[in-house]
Amino acid sequence: MRPAWRGRLAALPIRRKLLALVLLPLLGVLPLLGLVLLAWGNVALDRLLITKVRSDLAVAHGYFERVLVEVAASTGAVADSQVLYAALADAAGAARAGVIPAAATSDRQRLQALLRQVKTHEGLDFINLRSPDGRLLLADFDSPSAPGATPAAAALTAAEVAAVLAPPAGRTAASVVVLQPAEQGLLSPKLRARVAVPLVATRNALPSDRQQEQRAMVVRATAPVRAADGHVLALVQAGVLLNHNLPFIDHINQIVYPDGALPFGSQGTATLFLDDVRISTNVRLFDEEVDAGPDAGPDAGPVAAGGAKSATTSATTPAATPAATPPAAASGAQRAIGTRVSAAVRQAVLGRGETWLDRAFVVNDWYVSAYQPLVDAAGQRVGMLYVGYLERPFTRLKYGVLAGIGVVLFSVMLVAALWAARWARAISSPLEQMARTLQQVQAGASQARVGPVASGDEIGALAGHLDHLLQTVADKTNALQCLNAALDAKVADRTQALQAAQSQLLRAEKMAAVGQLTASIAHEVNNPIAVIQGNLDLVRELLGPAAAPVLTELQLMDAQIERMRLIVTQLLQFARPTEFAGYVEAVEPGAALQDSLVLTHHLLARSGIRIERDFRASRNAAINRQELQQVLVNLLVNAVHAMPAGGTLTLASSDWTAPDGAPGVCLRVMDSGAGLADDLLKVLFQPFVTRKKDGTGLGLWISRSIVERYGGDLQAHNRPAGLGSGAVMDVLLRCDSLSPAGG
Repeated sequence: MRPAWRGRLAALPIRRKLLALVLLPLLGVLPLLGLVLLAWGNVALDRLLITKVRSDLAVAHGYFERVLVEVAASTGAVADSQVLYAALADAAGAARAGVIPAAATSDRQRLQALLRQVKTHEGLDFINLRSPDGRLLLADFDSPSAPGATPAAAALTAAEVAAVLAPPAGRTAASVVVLQPAEQGLLSPKLRARVAVPLVATRNALPSDRQQEQRAMVVRATAPVRAADGHVLALVQAGVLLNHNLPFIDHINQIVYPDGALPFGSQGTATLFLDDVRISTNVRLFDEEVDAGPDAGPDAGPVAAGGAKSATTSATTPAATPAATPPAAASGAQRAIGTRVSAAVRQAVLGRGETWLDRAFVVNDWYVSAYQPLVDAAGQRVGMLYVGYLERPFTRLKYGVLAGIGVVLFSVMLVAALWAARWARAISSPLEQMARTLQQVQAGASQARVGPVASGDEIGALAGHLDHLLQTVADKTNALQCLNAALDAKVADRTQALQAAQSQLLRAEKMAAVGQLTASIAHEVNNPIAVIQGNLDLVRELLGPAAAPVLTELQLMDAQIERMRLIVTQLLQFARPTEFAGYVEAVEPGAALQDSLVLTHHLLARSGIRIERDFRASRNAAINRQELQQVLVNLLVNAVHAMPAGGTLTLASSDWTAPDGAPGVCLRVMDSGAGLADDLLKVLFQPFVTRKKDGTGLGLWISRSIVERYGGDLQAHNRPAGLGSGAVMDVLLRCDSLSPAGG
């Protein structure tokens, strides 16, 4: 079987087929080329942007490593300086004892002034002297609680002292160190004010109960001060605090993204993280709620920014600023310090130690971002270094280029379509003229012809041949029409006769079958009826007055025996219905329905069926009472059989008007069974149609015949969809001029 689309394609006009032949390659190839360019351009630009941010991260990481080297070099230079050695040599005895005695206050002040001078010159945040075993001897500031005294600070561990005296690389090295609050005694009060970072709830960050980051991230180096004979006089420890160190992070951003480094108005950003908390960043907030996407997380959330100082002498001057909450930048912008990275980035960078290279939502826009873990001297991941730049300008560029390609492709397609339409019209016009001629001939205009066409090629020759063929067909058609007229007349006569004979034969077969059935019923039923009637009379005679208590039942039995005789008589003579259409009386519909319930009470009680009554008819039906009762009992029995598990049987009566305007009544029997199938409804009132194993299929046929003899009708249908399932049988009867009893 041919697919449907091929049939529709074959039915298209020739002009459309020619256009499709030319345009489909264009419409298919050019859009496909556009999609390929779109996909390739998107992937290529994304790779280019990722490559760019990877190189930016390498520059930022190189500068951070340079800071580590310079802090180590500055610390080593201080330890190796002759000035410090001379100052320590003057107090050599006190240094060997491990303390600076009170008598040597001038030496202590001179050493502290020297430390402050060196700190300022080398661009360090803190510097102190420790004993060879790691205990703090002197800091660059006095204890806040005891002026003139050295602040309390934890001593270096034996492993840390051993690493200082014998560094793995053979020279002084700096490392990233995270200081717990108890280890921050070596920081001056001004530096400690910069440590605290209030945490800001950030969407998609890992849940945390912390309200503030109290730890400090520093770049720290320790170098020994050796005497001429090689023994260690003291240890010099110095470093840079990274918390709220805005000049440091701004310098990284300036190195990675100098002015004019990013085209199309893009902006670069840089950030330092302690764990997943942003402690130094040049990312700005604009009084907007942070919305970090699932792979975003870099920079989001409102926070108070803090001031800081430069990290090295090569960066800026060491102008430390307090970290209390400085004013926000212009237009209400603030540094996004205190916000946290998303859980996805945290898991990738801090959890698995990977370098994150992907796009990310930063504060209020998408950035091409890169994250790299920061490790301490023990190799533990303690923070992250981030760089990134605004993606929107590059996205606009990408879409602009793709839009330009689309305009070019569309222009080419438009020109090709116009050219194809013109040539397709020149080719298809003669063919369309021939098609119109054939349509006219098909519509009955047998004299229609194509006539001359402008085309002198094969199509023009085909038009001439078509005219000749049409003329030949017209001549032959006239001859055939005469023969067909005679043949049609003969076929019509024979068909009518055959249909009449077939109808008569079918009716005769049905009547013969029903006649045999009724004869058998009369023979088999009449004898038991006579026996029952005889025995009933005998019982009444034998009981005499004792039969008074059951007199009503005996009379009911007499009535039913008489009814059975009447049914048998009607079956025997059903072929002559007009002889039995008599005994018309005024029957009250509600009473007839109620009497029928009495006759079927044993079936209803056994099936557990609930009865509902709705008698509203104000007229009487003109019909024989016994025959109406026969019809109703038949309908009630069918309804009981339709509800074997019980249900609701509804009996109703209402006024009805016949199609000719005559008054009538409607008696309705409605069950709540499964209803009537559509195929059964079509043949329900035909003889021998039944769905019962022991049924004859004559009940409804006879019932309808009875009702029709009195000018009525018996109709069947199912309940409406919204009222549940079940069958509805309507007995429609005409009325006479009598009024209801008691009316």
